[in-house]
Amino acid sequence: MIDNAIMATDWLPVIFIGLMGLAVLAYAVLDGYDLGVGILLPMSKQDERQRDTMIASIGPFWDANETWLVLAIGLLLIAFPSAHSLVLMNLYIPTAIMLVGLIMRGVAFDFRAKAAVAHKLAWDRTFKAGSLLTSLTQGYMLGQYVMGFDAGWEAQLFSGLSAIGVTAAYSYIGAAWLIMKTEGSLQSRAIRWTRRAGRAAFIGVVAVSAVNPLVNPGVFDRWFTFPLVMFVLLIPMLCFFAFAANEVLLRRLPKVDDRHCWIPFVNVLLVFILCFTGLAFSFYPDIVPGKLTIWQAASAPESLRFILVGAIIVVPVILAYTAFSYRVFHGKATELHYH
Repeated sequence: MIDNAIMATDWLPVIFIGLMGLAVLAYAVLDGYDLGVGILLPMSKQDERQRDTMIASIGPFWDANETWLVLAIGLLLIAFPSAHSLVLMNLYIPTAIMLVGLIMRGVAFDFRAKAAVAHKLAWDRTFKAGSLLTSLTQGYMLGQYVMGFDAGWEAQLFSGLSAIGVTAAYSYIGAAWLIMKTEGSLQSRAIRWTRRAGRAAFIGVVAVSAVNPLVNPGVFDRWFTFPLVMFVLLIPMLCFFAFAANEVLLRRLPKVDDRHCWIPFVNVLLVFILCFTGLAFSFYPDIVPGKLTIWQAASAPESLRFILVGAIIVVPVILAYTAFSYRVFHGKATELHYH
């Protein structure tokens, strides 16, 4: 009995941090591409049809994509309450700003189709501004998290760099999504966007990867300790390969019969997974870098067992619904209708 209790204490927090990591990664990819599409919206009056197609490409998915953010925050609150308190205490203001951005997106998405035609461009601008605001604040919060919520100017500078990098990454995956979901002149435009955003995202990834070990000595030791360094350096190598493969492929798109239009998105997905893996490797088992481990922050084992039952039911349902929705709405985007 005692051994079982010890095992539960050891492994339940690991299970929940894994579930939370899955939710965060799913959110970064799924809501990342629709935030990227919002950031990329062209604002001239002549581009109205292209804006309609771009928003139609995310129309069936964007609201459900945010479910993963709710799940991640819910797991943090219930499974790691002390970490939740510490994170929200330090990120209260940027979290509030992010919520403003999400509200702007939600309101603009519906009102652009229901308001007077003369106001449609204003709502499109609101959608773009909300997407940009959300992306920048999420990047800033990531930088603050990595820096252990330090208030010094170095931490603020790093957080600003992270904000720009995350925004570029969201634009990168959003543009790659448009290559896969559109055709014609908009697809050609998306190819150009993907190349530009990819280069900006690459610079951001390199900059953050270089700065992070310098400001966190523990991260440097973890990445560059022999013989582990021989294996973990595969992560940046594969990441570089994914960026390079996209750069080469994008010069050859579009192809006849729209072949390979899905490959850029898969390559960007690989970049996201590798960057997330590198971040997790850098700080595990800390849930708040330098302050709390997952075992220190975890709820009581009895609570975690009870929550695990719900998670076993909820997470597969969300995964199944997500897969089903993407299966139903696969293919090229068509005009979005409201009833």
